[in-house]
Amino acid sequence: MRFGSYLRWLSLCLVCSFVLAASAETRIVVKVVVVAMYEQGADTGDAPGEFQYWVEREHLDKVIAFPAGYHDLRMNSQGVLGILTGVGTAKAAASVMALGLDPRFDLSHAYWLIAGIAGGNPANVSLGSAVWAHWVVDGDLAHEIDAREIPPDWPTGYVPLGKSVPYEQPVNINLGQIYELNASLVAWAFRLTKDLPLEDNAVIQERRSHFSEAAAKQPPFVFVGDDLSASTFWHGAKMNAWANAWVSYYTGGQGHFAVTGMEDTGTLQSLTFLAHAGKVDWNRILVLRTVSNYDQPPPGVSAWQSLAAEQAGRYSAFLPALESAYAVGHVVVDTLVHDWPHTLNDVPHVQDK
Repeated sequence: MRFGSYLRWLSLCLVCSFVLAASAETRIVVKVVVVAMYEQGADTGDAPGEFQYWVEREHLDKVIAFPAGYHDLRMNSQGVLGILTGVGTAKAAASVMALGLDPRFDLSHAYWLIAGIAGGNPANVSLGSAVWAHWVVDGDLAHEIDAREIPPDWPTGYVPLGKSVPYEQPVNINLGQIYELNASLVAWAFRLTKDLPLEDNAVIQERRSHFSEAAAKQPPFVFVGDDLSASTFWHGAKMNAWANAWVSYYTGGQGHFAVTGMEDTGTLQSLTFLAHAGKVDWNRILVLRTVSNYDQPPPGVSAWQSLAAEQAGRYSAFLPALESAYAVGHVVVDTLVHDWPHTLNDVPHVQDK
């Protein structure tokens, strides 16, 4: 190589190094990502969805264009970033992956709070309750036979992928059917929020009075349970029985179905891949689902009648569930940000006795 060519090559390398260093230095450091899925209209000032209370109350005033995702991002001056993914696992997976690969952000130490409303299992939770998930199980990846055509001894027409009959052993979890979150972080979040008062009112008191389960009759409370994620909005006591069995099957009997959310396995699949790439820390992920409706009707009401009455914005406890998601979630978010000198490098956990 001639000396002049060498100098030009060396200069180019130095310029590239300076550009890369400057790019790294100017990346936006994110402390917490709040993931919401559904919004009814504008981000502020109208009827709320899952995103609006976070935008208004956490002062996510800076709007950041996000053409690769479903909706523009919002951020505050404290390092909290809000993303609205859109409804369903596909939009959630695509939006979260786009954020994770966006070179404008440093997410290497960010905590992720997935916070949204859900249907609740009356055996474990009541309207307006908040559930921290330990296990998240996929309810879409399956074979299915119409219930009118299944053998008489089958409890369901849902069959795990690669199996011939419902709940066939051994369990196969190689296709992303199950996600286990950091149990110690979940326990820390629960301990931090378990005594918070949650919104109750006469309407949801009347609704829960029709159910016989002890948990369903309680005022709203904070709980650790497990999440069945499926883009199909299912409803009814028979589907609830399937959900309990499906969660138990995939968790080896360790999980207890409490809530059903639509997008969580899509979000967690993207976060799994991003963690493999070193973009995010898997141990810093939390899923919080709050109960806007029961997943089945009370005695004496048919499943179809109950489903017809439970539409977005008209759920039994829609507004109380939105309030619970923020009331519980923001305590964790604010604590993580306030304690950033410690939480930057040390993931909170429940101290051993």
